[in-house]
Amino acid sequence: MKRRDGHAEPLAPANETVANPVKGIAAAIGAVAVFSFTGGVTFPLLSFIMNRNGASPTLIGLSGAMMPLGIICGAFIVPALARRYGAFFLCLGSYIAVAVLILGLALTRDFDLWFPLRFALGVAINFLFIFSETWINQLAPPHIRGRIMGLYVTIAAAGFTLGPVLLSVIGSEGYGAFTVAIFSPFAALPLLLWARPQLPDGFKDSPAGSFMVFARAAPMLLLLVGIVALYDQTLLTLFPVYGLGAGLGEVQTNWALSVMISGNMLLQLPLGWLADKIDRRYIVVVLAVTTAAGFAVLPLAIGTFWGWPLLFAIGATGFGGFTIAMVELGDKFTGTMLLTGNSAFAVMWGLGGLLGPPVAGAAMDVYGIDGFPLTLMVLFGILALALTWRPLVQSKNSSSSHL
Repeated sequence: MKRRDGHAEPLAPANETVANPVKGIAAAIGAVAVFSFTGGVTFPLLSFIMNRNGASPTLIGLSGAMMPLGIICGAFIVPALARRYGAFFLCLGSYIAVAVLILGLALTRDFDLWFPLRFALGVAINFLFIFSETWINQLAPPHIRGRIMGLYVTIAAAGFTLGPVLLSVIGSEGYGAFTVAIFSPFAALPLLLWARPQLPDGFKDSPAGSFMVFARAAPMLLLLVGIVALYDQTLLTLFPVYGLGAGLGEVQTNWALSVMISGNMLLQLPLGWLADKIDRRYIVVVLAVTTAAGFAVLPLAIGTFWGWPLLFAIGATGFGGFTIAMVELGDKFTGTMLLTGNSAFAVMWGLGGLLGPPVAGAAMDVYGIDGFPLTLMVLFGILALALTWRPLVQSKNSSSSHL
């Protein structure tokens, strides 16, 4: 297999021939669960605290963008650090750093100080994001990759769901939610230690991949990840403000957010099965059109009986594209470019989160609370239009997209 520059693409050693990949898959799922639960708790928790103290939607959005900015910056150093220190030790260090940084957020109500703390948290959790994605794609058997990815994203969605559920039960005041979030990395630590012999860690012997080469090969794949990321982090950051503005109250708003993320959980396994069977681009177009239409009618339905099934539906379809992106990445790339692709996904995840909350927050300042669904309706409409004329991965790379 050749890269675009004509040199042989090294395969990650033993990564796709592990006799029993169950331990490694479990560790990867544990790492993404920490990533998602951390976001699921901190985004709405910090938004509620800021809103309660009179912060504007724009300031809340800018603060929420700090974690994605950290993800972007961290993505460019992960491959180099992985080659030097190995994925296992970086993942271990990330667990500790996440706990320490959330403790720092809990101990201060200085919103200016939250900016660097949230940035550093984004850098720390990015290692978990990239390594869990790389491991799961390396270890998943090709013939059931879609279903394994569906399970992976289902667990990630469960982490995001548990955050708002936790806040619904214990509230956003005091230190209860912070305490649970601080100790969450240590719940996944035994899985990492148990799986260490089965975790692929061939990055030390691999040359660096090129972000731009990957971007040229899969621009629509990166657009898809960026819009799903924008949706995810805008939802977690500003749906609390939208729900309160729509008259739901804090408890109902948390439950509404949980309903949306629950829709994501229940759809991912069927989506993974479909991704193993039919053209994935068609799946993404249907998901994008459905999500855009759902946000178009959300202002009419929020607060009514019909609002609950609508929230469930757009939660399912809005998040679903990420499963498809993961399956496509694992099918079309391997070796160094798989790690590069996952780093590129992290960059797009960070860009989506960096741009989404401030843009949606500004739209809410201009158009009122309906600026929130308007922003997401327009973006999913753009995604649907883009994918009607461009494939997820360039066709000329389809047969040799290991680059």
